[in-house]
Amino acid sequence: MPTHFNWRVDGRVAIVSLNRPERKNSLTFDSYAELRDAFRELAADDDIKVVVFASNGGNFSSGGDVHEIIGPLLTRDMKRLLAFTRMTGDLVKAMRACPQPIIAAVDGVCVGAGAMIALFADMRLATAAAKTAFLFARVGLAGCDMGACAMLPRVVGQGRAAELLLTGRMMSAEEGERWGFFNRIVAADALEREAIALAESLANGPTFAHMMTKTMLNQEWSMTLDQAIEAEAQAQAICMQTQDFKRAYDAFVAGQKPQFSGE
Repeated sequence: MPTHFNWRVDGRVAIVSLNRPERKNSLTFDSYAELRDAFRELAADDDIKVVVFASNGGNFSSGGDVHEIIGPLLTRDMKRLLAFTRMTGDLVKAMRACPQPIIAAVDGVCVGAGAMIALFADMRLATAAAKTAFLFARVGLAGCDMGACAMLPRVVGQGRAAELLLTGRMMSAEEGERWGFFNRIVAADALEREAIALAESLANGPTFAHMMTKTMLNQEWSMTLDQAIEAEAQAQAICMQTQDFKRAYDAFVAGQKPQFSGE
């Protein structure tokens, strides 16, 4: 079991949250590394089909802890600084590489590295109180952190991404939904329940096909249109060999709802 974040499994859904509510769930060197390792291990976990990254104590995450990360970084040489920035990048790379869809359930503060974790989820739900900011410029750093300059424009558009990364300003939940950062806004007392319900609906679907969809969403960034069409032809042909594809056909013929197994 992890020691630097909360982890529980409800059926085929894993629920993750940072466990420092008294510090607005700030990240430490240890929690970064442990989260990275946990998402890497999910690639070999056939029992978990979807992950919910939840809030805790009214906040998602305030990013890297000022005293436990920011302060110590001032004493590091370039080699050790690069080791740290590569580790933070490895966390979001592990999130993208794990086959399970990830749903971020964002309440309250979601800034810095916390905003990056939400950004690298596959879907994001939020409460009206969610406040998201990519704070790097406000602490004297570039906005190109943990893949922000690659991912954020794909989610909200180039101009909006430039504004958020250059100013470091706060994005409200309403603005985030309007810009496409959040899939939808839900009531605070229903946030985790709604996220888990969405996760369960995915877990009850054709999970092998969901894995293929997530894989292609990632891989097609670097493909030409012709390459993407061919890659999708191959991916779909693979999915047509699954039992879930046959189950869907049999259920349609019988006038029933298909019961998928992920095989």
